[in-house]
Amino acid sequence: EVQLVESGGGLVQPGGSLRFSCAASGFTFTSYYMSWVRQAPGKGLEWVSAINSGGGSTNYLDSVKGRFTISRDNAKNTVYLQMNSLKPEDTAVYYCNAREPIREYWGQGTQVTVSS
Repeated sequence: EVQLVESGGGLVQPGGSLRFSCAASGFTFTSYYMSWVRQAPGKGLEWVSAINSGGGSTNYLDSVKGRFTISRDNAKNTVYLQMNSLKPEDTAVYYCNAREPIREYWGQGTQVTVSS
C-alpha cells in the first residue's frame, strides 16, 4: 500500500519556524521527484518546493525562497520542509507529493496556521 504520511504542522507565531516530514512507503522512493504543495483557505493548490530524486536539485516558489528549505533522506524514505520566518500568508494545508512519469501520489495534508 502506498503511503505518504506528513507530520509537523501546527500553530506558530509570525516569524516562527516549523519542520515538516513526509514519510513514504509502498513505492520506490528514490525514483520519485518530491514536492510540497499547499492550499490556503478558499484558494487553489499552490506548488511550494520540489527536490529531484537524488536530492541534488531543488526549486522554490519565489515567495518562500530564502525562508523554506526542502531536503530528502533516501535512506529513510523521507522528505522534509524546513520553514523559517513564517508569515500569516503561509497559512495553508501542506501536502506532500511524489511524482514520476506515469505515477503520482499525495499525502493527506497537514495544517499550518501562522497567527499571533
